[in-house]
Amino acid sequence: MKLIKKGAEADIYQTKWQNSKAILKIRKVKNYRNSSLDSKIRKQRTIKESQMISHARTFGIPTPLVYFVNLEKSSIVMQEIPGTPVRDLSESKIIKLSKEIGKLVGMLHKNGIMHGDLTTSNFILFKNMVYVIDFGLSQNTMKPEDHAVDLRLIKEILNSAHAKIMQFAWKNFLLGYKSVVGTFYYTKITKLVSEIESRGRYAEVV
Repeated sequence: MKLIKKGAEADIYQTKWQNSKAILKIRKVKNYRNSSLDSKIRKQRTIKESQMISHARTFGIPTPLVYFVNLEKSSIVMQEIPGTPVRDLSESKIIKLSKEIGKLVGMLHKNGIMHGDLTTSNFILFKNMVYVIDFGLSQNTMKPEDHAVDLRLIKEILNSAHAKIMQFAWKNFLLGYKSVVGTFYYTKITKLVSEIESRGRYAEVV
């Protein structure tokens, strides 16, 4: 077993499951919380994440298969997607794939899932298919405000991690998103994204 990522919420390991390469995600104990409350929160979030991953697959989102959930350890064993994170691809490839990513996010939102952590690290290209990973912060919600927060985050990531191609990638992302959610909802969400941005700018000025 090999540690590949230490996160604020969980540690991620490379492991094996019945001779297949797998990922083990273990939620961390938070010592500042009451221990029984902490255990309850970690169990609930582990259940929720595994359910979200599986639910997203039912309406056509490529996600890892969930192999095993251990509630006592607040851990999930899931399929390892041995591709390349979109973050690490060439700029031209990121621009091209942004449309597909927009479609995937549109499908999530249309089916009532807010991902909660839309970064280019959480999309993996494997065999010409883009997989969505890390549903640790996801929520069941049809609220346009929540969906707008998702879009705002990926826009920020494109702006900070992929600044040179941001405009092209964002334009393609929106084209893909609009093709799934439709013009009416797209207009509503992008207006909300602008409102969130203006609130942020106002807060900075104040």
